[in-house]
Amino acid sequence: MKRIAVIGGGITGITTAYTLAKRGLDVTVYEKHRYAAMETSFANGGQLSASNAEVWNNWQTVMKGIKWMSRRDAPLLVNPKPSWHKLSWFAEFIAAIPQYEKNTTETARLAIAARDHLFAWAQEEGIDFDLKKQGILHIYRDKAGFDHAAKVSRLLSAGGLERRSVTPEEMKAIEPTLAGTYYGGFFTESDSTGDIHKFTNGLADAIQRLGVKTCYGHTVTELSADERNAWVTAHDGTEQSRDTFDGVVICAGVGSRGLAKKLGDRVNIYPVKGYSITVELDDEASQKAAPTVSLLDDATKIVTSRLGDGRFRVAGTAEFSGYNRDIKDDRIRPLTRWVEQCFPGVCTRKVVPWAGLRPMLPNMMPRVGPGRLPTVFYNTGHGHLGWTLSAITAELVAESVTGDSR
Repeated sequence: MKRIAVIGGGITGITTAYTLAKRGLDVTVYEKHRYAAMETSFANGGQLSASNAEVWNNWQTVMKGIKWMSRRDAPLLVNPKPSWHKLSWFAEFIAAIPQYEKNTTETARLAIAARDHLFAWAQEEGIDFDLKKQGILHIYRDKAGFDHAAKVSRLLSAGGLERRSVTPEEMKAIEPTLAGTYYGGFFTESDSTGDIHKFTNGLADAIQRLGVKTCYGHTVTELSADERNAWVTAHDGTEQSRDTFDGVVICAGVGSRGLAKKLGDRVNIYPVKGYSITVELDDEASQKAAPTVSLLDDATKIVTSRLGDGRFRVAGTAEFSGYNRDIKDDRIRPLTRWVEQCFPGVCTRKVVPWAGLRPMLPNMMPRVGPGRLPTVFYNTGHGHLGWTLSAITAELVAESVTGDSR
C-alpha cells in the first residue's frame, strides 16, 4: 500500500487526506495545531461561492491598492514597507493581468465541479455544518459597480455558472431585512453557505474512521525527497520523529512556500490577511433582523453568511502585511459598522473578531499537482476561495498521486 504524508490539517489538507484514503492509500496527516482547521479554516466568510470566482488581476485592483494605502480601514490595504517577497509577488500579479478572463472562467468551472463532491461527502459522513442552500446576492450601490459585475457575469457564464441581474425591488424580495439604497444586484441561486470549521472537523473525524493517522500538535521541522521517497521530520513538543513515505502532498497554506523551497520548488504564496466577525444573535429581534440569504458587497469587499439561527458571520478586507496575524481594531470596526448600517435591527453588543492569512499565488489560481520530483505534490494557494475549491482540488491532486481519474 502506498504511504503518503499530507502536510497541513486545514480544509485542503483534510480534504486531500480524505480523497487519498478513499482510494485506499495509507495516509498520515501532520498538523502543527492540536486540532484540525485552527488557522485560515477557522472562521472565514462561510460562502461556497462560484459567483465570487473573479480573480483580482486587473488594473482596477492595482489602482485601488495604491489609492487606499493611506487608509487604515480600506477594503484593500497594502503595507508600503518593501520586501523582496512582496515585490516579486506583485510583479507576478501584474504579469498575470492578461490571464484575468481565462482564470476567472476556469475558477468558476472548478467551483461548480467542487459542489457535488463536497455535498456528497457531507451526506455520506453525516456532517452537520449549518449548510444553507439559499443562494448568494451581490449588491451594488452605483451603476459603475453594477456594469462591471455584468461583464464578470459573462465570464462566469462561460465557466457554466448561472446568475441573474436583479432590481432593487427584487433584491428586497430576496432578502427583506437588507436596509439601504441600491442600484441593483446579481443573484446566484446555486451558491450556498455553511461553517467551514464544522465541516473540516467533521471530515477530520471521517478520515480517522478511514484509517488515516493524524499527527496533531506536530510541527514539521525537516522535509526532503528524492525520486523514490519522501522524508518527514516532525516535533510534537517533546520529541522528534522521522518517517519515510512514498510521497508527500503539501497543503500547508501560507507555510507552503517555505516547505516547497526545501523540496526544490518555487511556490510564491503571499499571506493576505482577512478579517471576520461573528455576531452572536442572542435575542429574538436580532435573529429576525439578520439576513438568511448570503450577501457579497463588492464595493466594501464584505461577505456574509447565516450560521444556524444564532450566528451571523461577516467577513472581508484584504491586507498585505506579511505574516502578521494581529487582529486590528481599525480593520474590525468597518465590519461592525457595515452590519449596523445594512441591518440596523441586529444587536452588535456581542461580536467575536478573528483574522486569518489567505494563501495567495500571484495569478490567483491554486497550485495543484506534481512538483519537480515525482514524489512531491501540491494542493495549496487557494486564496479567497479555499473552501469553495477544496473538494475538486483534493480530487485532482489525488488523481495526480495515484494516476487514477474517476
